Amino acid sequence: MITHWIIGPGAIGRLLAHSLAPLAEVVVIGRRALPAQQLLTTPESEQRAQHLNMVTLAELASEAHEQPAFVHITTKAMAAEAALENLKNVIAPTTPLVLWQNGFLAQPRINQSWSGPVLCSTTTEGAYLTGNDGVVHAGHGHTYIGDLKNQHGALAETVVQMLTQAGLAATKVDDIRNRLWQKLAVNAAINPLVALHGVRNGALGNAPYSGQVAAVVKEIAAIMSAESILPPAGEHGVDAWLALVWQVVENTANNKASMLQDVEAKRATERGAILGPLIENAQHHGLACEVLQNLNGKLAALEAGYLH
Repeated sequence: MITHWIIGPGAIGRLLAHSLAPLAEVVVIGRRALPAQQLLTTPESEQRAQHLNMVTLAELASEAHEQPAFVHITTKAMAAEAALENLKNVIAPTTPLVLWQNGFLAQPRINQSWSGPVLCSTTTEGAYLTGNDGVVHAGHGHTYIGDLKNQHGALAETVVQMLTQAGLAATKVDDIRNRLWQKLAVNAAINPLVALHGVRNGALGNAPYSGQVAAVVKEIAAIMSAESILPPAGEHGVDAWLALVWQVVENTANNKASMLQDVEAKRATERGAILGPLIENAQHHGLACEVLQNLNGKLAALEAGYLH
């Protein structure tokens, strides 16, 4: 039976574990001990209890484990490289990785440093945790899988088939880099603003937030153009990106964005993975990014107020 290791028992990690467990051997690895009996609430409000093999990093290092066929890294973006570092002594250097991070920070770095295949995913599956033993699958989405150099299509197709069989809709793509940038662009227009103002996504359509969204998207559109990234509809310009952002705001009006959840829980946000690559690329291309830098600075100050 194929063995999957899932590094990071957050919402996506646990959703993935629940989904794959009936089909494969699954090991969920985290920094602290969690109950083996885990509960999944489906989008249809059904509750399913499942025994999952939950192990800590310390246990992983001290015990012999069957080598995984795939390692899924489902930590936050800023923790992904450290998570992989913790595994280097216990997995073969040819082990395929599947990265589930937001933004575009960990993916190129890990792709460069890891000798085995590195697949990247971008997903719209909705999930959130309810304590140490529960995850709610809040809404069905779609997952796209590919690799940055377009060299591992067969492997990506294998993962897609497994996810599909596990009930998570998935598609192999040749343009995962574009899709990661597109998602980053939308996240950068929504997440920092809702996190700073403490509002749900739908509030961005109202004054005074709508003008702030437009100002952010103006800078993002110029950066995307310089990077030759088009919106999914394939049209050019600020209006096309703005239309995409407003569509996502409308579709996720009642959502509490992950960055807002992080602020409310007094955790570090993913600003470095979402705003960082945009600011870096703007500076590389000599483009204005004052609005993005201002958002990043405000988030940094907010985090500094509660992180010690």
